[in-house]
Amino acid sequence: MLSPDLDTHQRICCAQGFLRAGGTLPDRFFGKNSIDRSKSEDVLSEYYRIRGWNSDGVPADWKLKELGLDAIAPTRFLNHYTINQTRTLYHLGGRTMYGIEFVPSDPVLKLAYYTKLAEQNGFDNVWVTDHYNNRDVYTTLAMLAANTNSIKVGTGVTNPYTRNVAVTASSIAAVNEISGGRAILGLGPGDKATFDAMGIEWVKPLTTTRETVQALRALFSGKKVEQKGDQVSLAGASMAFSAGDIPIYLGAQGPKMLELAGQIADGALINASHPKDFEVAVKAIKKGVESAGKSMKDFDVTAYACFSIDKKPEKALNAAKIVVAFIAAGSPPPVLERHGIDPDAVKTIGGAIAKGDFGTVLGTVTTDMMDAFSIYGTPADCQARIDELTKMGVTQIVAGSPIGPDKEKAIKLIGKEIIGGK
Repeated sequence: MLSPDLDTHQRICCAQGFLRAGGTLPDRFFGKNSIDRSKSEDVLSEYYRIRGWNSDGVPADWKLKELGLDAIAPTRFLNHYTINQTRTLYHLGGRTMYGIEFVPSDPVLKLAYYTKLAEQNGFDNVWVTDHYNNRDVYTTLAMLAANTNSIKVGTGVTNPYTRNVAVTASSIAAVNEISGGRAILGLGPGDKATFDAMGIEWVKPLTTTRETVQALRALFSGKKVEQKGDQVSLAGASMAFSAGDIPIYLGAQGPKMLELAGQIADGALINASHPKDFEVAVKAIKKGVESAGKSMKDFDVTAYACFSIDKKPEKALNAAKIVVAFIAAGSPPPVLERHGIDPDAVKTIGGAIAKGDFGTVLGTVTTDMMDAFSIYGTPADCQARIDELTKMGVTQIVAGSPIGPDKEKAIKLIGKEIIGGK
């Protein structure tokens, strides 16, 4: 294996910020006794390739060779997007972006396969959920990034409570480095039930989220951060390497969090699938955007939707039912009222979920619930709903769980009939 000396490695890492900004490095940067500049990328790729990956714990049908994956693909340290290119990719001036969500309850190599497939089928972003009982989100994102070339990789979403803000900054910055500038930080307030299980006090989510974003922006800038907030404080913390230009999206549902997203974030990840919900959400976001002196043209309104696609509509419906049931059970009364959904039926679903009676759960899900809380059906059905959402100001569609009754076929179908069909 080729191994550049440590000095060369440090020089290259320190130059990343300059390269991102479109700069050109002089030959002398690499040192007279170190690697040839023209070969630097290949040498570092080899240097960071992990050999002899042990796939124990991965199902037998997920062999690396069958996946078309290296254990960890070469990391292209000098293949970064510039800051302007990154922003262009995120604010495409009217073109609908497409993302896909994965939950790391599946083996990481399996998700790497799906992500590579999504990239090949035209998806712009992959979002990975962050829950303590699943595989670590940043480790997963690093693997996905190392096996892809262009798709953006993001947390969908992490929270401000389970990690110190400086640790979050370091983790996403490392993913940004590995990916060549393709990382996104999706951040949301989280949910009380999860934090109760972890023994974490869930306090002042709006304030905590605001102060966390403030601290993250400061850390990403490379400066020493002195911040004494109500919930988030730093005393001279700083990063020892370049974070790069990392967009921050807020996972937001309520009007105050949506307004905050408009004020301080680059985008909002909204768990919704229906135009009525975005009629409300976009107004709140716009209020925040305007109060910050920004433009909606520079903001990504993302429908983080329960999505299920198949050429046979009944198969798509059945695959999405269980997800819709959980969404309905967790929806507040104003949302149920907005969609004309019977609260007693939702109460029945909630009780059945608690008892593990999933026959009752699935039998109680109505067409109104499916329409309100998912994008499902044939490619034509899904496209019709997407068109409704984009008219409301949605700029990115995320295909969330279940994606379809057959995930691989669904990814290809979205790529061919929806992303490639326009």
